[in-house]
Amino acid sequence: MPNYNYQAINESGKNVTGFLEAESEEAANSIILGRGLIPSKLSQIKVTGGDDWWTKIQSIGGTVKVSDLIIFTKQFRSMLGAGVPILRLLQVLELQTESRILKESITKIVLDIRQGSSISEAFEKYPKIFSPLYCSMVRAGEISGNVPGVLDRLIYIIEHEAKLKSDIKSALRYPKIVVIALVIAFVILLTFVVPQFASMFSKSGLVLPLPTKVAMLLHSYLKNYWYLILTAIGITIFSLSYYFKTENGRFRRDAFLLELPILGPLFKKAALSRFASIFAILQTSGVPVMQSLGILSVTIGNAAISRDFDYVRDRIEEGAGISSPLKSAKYFTPMVVDMIAIGEESGNLDEMLREITKHYDDEVEYAVKGLADAIGPILIVGLAAVVGFFALAIFMPIWDLTQLATKK
Repeated sequence: MPNYNYQAINESGKNVTGFLEAESEEAANSIILGRGLIPSKLSQIKVTGGDDWWTKIQSIGGTVKVSDLIIFTKQFRSMLGAGVPILRLLQVLELQTESRILKESITKIVLDIRQGSSISEAFEKYPKIFSPLYCSMVRAGEISGNVPGVLDRLIYIIEHEAKLKSDIKSALRYPKIVVIALVIAFVILLTFVVPQFASMFSKSGLVLPLPTKVAMLLHSYLKNYWYLILTAIGITIFSLSYYFKTENGRFRRDAFLLELPILGPLFKKAALSRFASIFAILQTSGVPVMQSLGILSVTIGNAAISRDFDYVRDRIEEGAGISSPLKSAKYFTPMVVDMIAIGEESGNLDEMLREITKHYDDEVEYAVKGLADAIGPILIVGLAAVVGFFALAIFMPIWDLTQLATKK
């Protein structure tokens, strides 16, 4: 079916633009008029190779910013709760969103719904925008007849996780800057400072100390083999990026991150908070337990914990309950297991899960606040090591030269 870009005039007399799919120009104009717009310009999008250009963008990896998704979901919830018809609602959101990728996706979603798809089914076609959790919760809202209420809980999850990621990035921003500055300083000193002294030291006939020999050796390698070093770094980065996209690569990377001395406990607490929060909301929204467990497996956010949880899910499917299989899981703490067991026994599982979420949210908050304090001493030691190395490499031979000159 052909795709068209259009320009039109809305009810306020303003020019708007958009994208739509229609069988012909007449059908496209009818769709535009149906949206309450007056078409002023319509042009067909030329595609090559028989592929839809939008499909190509999706395959490349177009994504939507979290802030745009939050705004979209909030507007969706408010308008749906106010009784605005779904097609009219989506057409309004299409005009309001600033994200081109989201705008084009909404256009496609409108067409799918016109053809008989449910909201969740239409969303599922855009997994890079609407996650499995998002689609599953919308489906649960459709089944229960309470989509606005489910969206309200979904907004909480998205905002909470966006804040957590922002806090972690903020805590790591200073260490990143310091490390980058150290690397740049190291390269500059080896490239420009060491050579100035190297020629002088070589002419003096001194027996150079070890730090100076190491510095001169590093300078020699950097000068003569810089292209090999850059090539090796590039190949390493590319290989790791490719490997981490595989299932085994993601598992090994995430398992390694969980074992890191400072960041590991933080990532583990954040994953457990995510697990309990999503599980509680899915249970409150009426999603069946086994379906909830399937969603959790792909939304925990850590491949190592997810693989651990898959074993637990298989045991639960066999009828072993939830808390009992969790006891054998590596990454689930005794507190999580015990509180889930209490929730199962009392029939109040969702409340226990919310308590777990509150606990680990506080733990994550304290861990993030203490992250910079914990990394600070390590950065100081690294800075002292770099400064001390170059101080010894340069000033020890100068001191020997001074002693030699004094004796003469």
